[in-house]
Amino acid sequence: MEALVVIPTYNERDNIAGVVGALLALPADLGVLVVDDNSPDGTGGIVDEIAAREPRVHVMHRAGKLGLGTAYIAGFKWALASTDARYVFEMDADFSHDPAAVPRFLDRIRDADLVIGSRYVEGVTVVNWPLSRLILSVSANIYTRIVTGMPLHDATGGFKCFRREVLAALPLDRIRSDGYSFQIEMNFHAWKRGFRIVEMPIVFTDRLVGASKMSRRIIWEAVIMVWKLRFASLRRRIP
Repeated sequence: MEALVVIPTYNERDNIAGVVGALLALPADLGVLVVDDNSPDGTGGIVDEIAAREPRVHVMHRAGKLGLGTAYIAGFKWALASTDARYVFEMDADFSHDPAAVPRFLDRIRDADLVIGSRYVEGVTVVNWPLSRLILSVSANIYTRIVTGMPLHDATGGFKCFRREVLAALPLDRIRSDGYSFQIEMNFHAWKRGFRIVEMPIVFTDRLVGASKMSRRIIWEAVIMVWKLRFASLRRRIP
């Protein structure tokens, strides 16, 4: 396959079949890996049923709710070890990331190493978020840019496409963060290693079904993480 889309899930039974179906319908040579954290609502079982009839769909069942960051890391390692995919995506399961944008990512990755779907590179392209959530997100990205020096408008976005070589070069075993901070940490490591990062405008639409996984812990983890990255870079623990 040319590309693999990694989708972490926890209680996404109302969305996952639609997202997977939309991805498989695209005119692209891609597969899907769903990393399910033992969803109580049976999300993993739904994907098992899809995988039984569709060889491009794969499922990784984990023991419990272990976090977004570790789900992506597990998915990335599986992609590197078990596929020959040239490109690896990360995206949400709730349609906040539009599957129809995937071909645009594949066009842009030809001249880049990492393509980030950006909500802020051309103004603000967010739909249905409350003002408080939007202010939090915009502020977090400004804060991240100032502290780390990364020239990114949307360092916290989770709709991304990596070249295989980027994931192979990053210290996946040392990345422990979740949520916002996971995205920041991955971007920072790629940036410090000199990979070409491109921000591509996307429209982000807040989920219509299910509950957000955002929490105060995730927010504070990101606040602290940017300083850890800066100090590690100053001490040359990050290239």
